[in-house]
Amino acid sequence: MPELPEVETIRRGLVPVVEGRRIVAAIARRPDLRFPLPDGMERRLTDVRVDALRRRAKFILADLSSGETMLLHMGMSGRLLVSPGPGSHPVPGKHDHVILDIEGGARVTFNDARRFGILDLVPTGGIAGHRFLAGLGPEPLGNEFHADGLIARLKGRTMAIKAALLDQRIVAGLGNIYVCEALHRAHLHPLRAAGSLGVDDATALVAAIRATLDEAITAGGSSLRDYRQTDGELGYFQHSFRVYGRADEPCTTPGCAGRIERSVQGGRSTWFCPACQG
Repeated sequence: MPELPEVETIRRGLVPVVEGRRIVAAIARRPDLRFPLPDGMERRLTDVRVDALRRRAKFILADLSSGETMLLHMGMSGRLLVSPGPGSHPVPGKHDHVILDIEGGARVTFNDARRFGILDLVPTGGIAGHRFLAGLGPEPLGNEFHADGLIARLKGRTMAIKAALLDQRIVAGLGNIYVCEALHRAHLHPLRAAGSLGVDDATALVAAIRATLDEAITAGGSSLRDYRQTDGELGYFQHSFRVYGRADEPCTTPGCAGRIERSVQGGRSTWFCPACQG
């Protein structure tokens, strides 16, 4: 499933094509994705301008001139692909479920083979209270994410720090890949009790999360299975993984003689170095 860096990469790829431009035609090629598409979606999206493209956690939010916001989640296999002009538009395929033709000739296609994606239309003024956004924690790249706040949200929690970081109420947008990578950078064991982190640990963890996400966004995200950027290109951060998917390989921490191990936490694989994350 695309995580924050992949969604942010997609948002940035859409901005020059979509932001400030009208949707001249909207086509829904099926009535539902994970949930039914909004009533009258084609009508409500046609001839409205995209005033701004934002991201909240793993959701893309398109603020429209109609006073509504289009909320989009990629699900497990969703892709937003851009073809720049009429001559480049491919024939819609089986899994091309929503098509938006944009002023200037570009086309944005939402392709989702597994149909776990989400598309909704919500009054912009009420978007923060949407059932998928209400209660989310701070953005890990925003000013509200800092060591003191993280310690406060983890206080008294005996759950493992990795599980805590995957809880979207504690910090928004993190997934398995980038939590494993950030914990390795911060030299924190994934099974350590979340509430045991002190100021130094939390400071190192916040810095590691920010650095990991920044580097992943610069690399265009990680392409493991379905993820593609808006131009169809792969992301490249998977070539920089320090622990994720590297079981039995040497640790990349300078001076560390450990080897990466894999365990299972809450049904998900976890990769870590027992030597420098001990």
